[in-house]
Amino acid sequence: MFNKVALITMVIVLALMNWSIYKKEVQLASGTIVYLDLAPVDPRSLMQGDYMALRFSVANEVYNALPKMGEKRWRHDVKATDGYVVVELDERNIGSFKYIYNDQPLAENEILIQYRVRQGAVKFATNAFFFQEGHSDYYEPARYGQFRVDAKGEVLLVAMFDKDLKQVGPTKYNK
Repeated sequence: MFNKVALITMVIVLALMNWSIYKKEVQLASGTIVYLDLAPVDPRSLMQGDYMALRFSVANEVYNALPKMGEKRWRHDVKATDGYVVVELDERNIGSFKYIYNDQPLAENEILIQYRVRQGAVKFATNAFFFQEGHSDYYEPARYGQFRVDAKGEVLLVAMFDKDLKQVGPTKYNK
């Protein structure tokens, strides 16, 4: 009996994991492309190899637009929450902050992006871009993070791009 329960549980877990992977692959293939302006920092981590800490200018604007909880305490004055921001896309799909979403209708050049406030900071998908150790020079010119956004506003970071929207890195994965 125990073996059957363990087997059924394992099959369910594997099915859920594969469904999640499938959804992310669909999003990577067909999600709307959005570029967000970033301010990278390149710290080193002995445990994780090289990575670029990411901070997006849109996140700073979202933070400033959110209601505060009163007394400011070093970026912890905004309540931990999730929500959506409306981002306006220019002709190159570079996104800029428009307003915090509150069931307003969207214009044709606007898109919803999900954000999360954690530990007093606004985050989109990730706050780091990991790359192979020793490849930091390839990513120094990064100016934009390219995201794929699905219909629900969920974002996936795909790659880093320079000021001319040319992909940076040792291998080009342009789509």
